[in-house]
Amino acid sequence: MTDETSTIAEARLVGDRAIVWNPEHGMPLYDNGYFGQPVGIRKPKSSVFDKPLELSLLECAYLTKESRLQVLDSKDDHILSLEEILDIGQKISDEFKDRFLVYSQLRGLGYVIRPGLKFGTDFAVYEKGPGLDHAPFLVHVIPQKDGVVPLDIVRAGRLATSVRKRFIIATVKDNGEIAHYSFAWHRP
Repeated sequence: MTDETSTIAEARLVGDRAIVWNPEHGMPLYDNGYFGQPVGIRKPKSSVFDKPLELSLLECAYLTKESRLQVLDSKDDHILSLEEILDIGQKISDEFKDRFLVYSQLRGLGYVIRPGLKFGTDFAVYEKGPGLDHAPFLVHVIPQKDGVVPLDIVRAGRLATSVRKRFIIATVKDNGEIAHYSFAWHRP
């Protein structure tokens, strides 16, 4: 395995994802932060694999910002800048940049972030990583302009109760500051 501090992984953009084709580049990304998903391995038991690594666009943006990844455009092979990746994400979802800011903040605090799709939210947040601990937090990003509506609060409470996790709504203010609202359901 190569030393991840000396090698910047290379990925190729494929639609709204990128593929790290070289397992020697993908393994350190997965091993150090659980970035991506090895192709064809549903629940990896090890960070050693001989498959390509599939990364979400959010992961690509974050790893590019951290100078750990170069993403090649599949059309002309040029290396995409962070701004180009954010622009691609923004075209896919109006909330992409807000999600990226929240994702980056949580990663910067040392958390492992995985998709929260199976919980109906944006992120499942781990302190150690999948398979090592259960995600104690679920984070849902709501643009400040949309505001938090009563249905969001009911959803947070019901979900937090059913999966025994703390539900957090994150909103990004116009100045880039992130506000967090935490919900824990209390049973009398």
